[in-house]
Amino acid sequence: MKKNLKSKTHRQVDEGAVIRNLSMVSILGNAVLSGFKMFAGITGNSGAMISDAIHSFSDVITTVIAFFGVKISKREADQTHPYGHDRMECVASLVLGCILLITGIGVGKAGIQNILAGNYAELAVPGPIALAAAIISIAGKEAMYWYTRYYAKLINSAAFMADAWHHRSDALSSIGSLIGIAGAMMGYPVMDSIASVVICLFIMKVSYDILKDALMKMLDTSCGASYEDKLKAFIEEQPGVDSVDLLHTRMFGNRVYVDLEISVDGDKTFREAHAIAEQVHYQVETAFPETKHIMIHVNPTN
Repeated sequence: MKKNLKSKTHRQVDEGAVIRNLSMVSILGNAVLSGFKMFAGITGNSGAMISDAIHSFSDVITTVIAFFGVKISKREADQTHPYGHDRMECVASLVLGCILLITGIGVGKAGIQNILAGNYAELAVPGPIALAAAIISIAGKEAMYWYTRYYAKLINSAAFMADAWHHRSDALSSIGSLIGIAGAMMGYPVMDSIASVVICLFIMKVSYDILKDALMKMLDTSCGASYEDKLKAFIEEQPGVDSVDLLHTRMFGNRVYVDLEISVDGDKTFREAHAIAEQVHYQVETAFPETKHIMIHVNPTN
């Protein structure tokens, strides 16, 4: 038992280091990228690149929010919050999604106005620096996506996974910028504005996915039939368990709560039945580490 507690403490220390590293890489990377893209957009006369720069700068804000959301969610349960602070990750994800939604609307507005105006000949043609910035942004943001995604899965963090997808949306929007800027340089100035609208759509799609995931986790949504079937089969394999009579799961933030009823031999003593339930409790939390707590009720088979 001591060994198990020690490993949990070690995991928490590792999570703290991962959270700090993810936040620093994201904040510094986005700050440099957004500054360079804003400079390239202004000097290179590209509205799409300026929109892309705004999108990257929003990443700095969302990473700060994700950092504090995850840090708070890792706090131990206390008297005021006996079930812990796990849902703070969902709150952080909701804030991230709202910021992305507002960013997407702002990015698309200017592009739509230019398209509807119809004075395409008067639109400025982007310079080579804007094209170079788009290429650098695609490479940088895609690298940040894979880096953040890897460690978000490692610590099972919804907020940092949302941040990873924010990086991916920025990489995709930069592809739109690249196409739009290249098209404008080839004699189709309106392509730059069209790229701004495409960027807007990418951002709003990611925003929708993040908001939907956060809301589902805050509403105690079940883990799904596939997950529950796997869990039920595992429990029925445990020594002393005759059958699973009832199994309910629910997401609490990024963790899982389980309500369980099992049948054991009715001729067993109370101590023996309790020992079986304790063993099931331990095995489930070991094999399914995302489990926050499992409540077990024991029924007699006969």
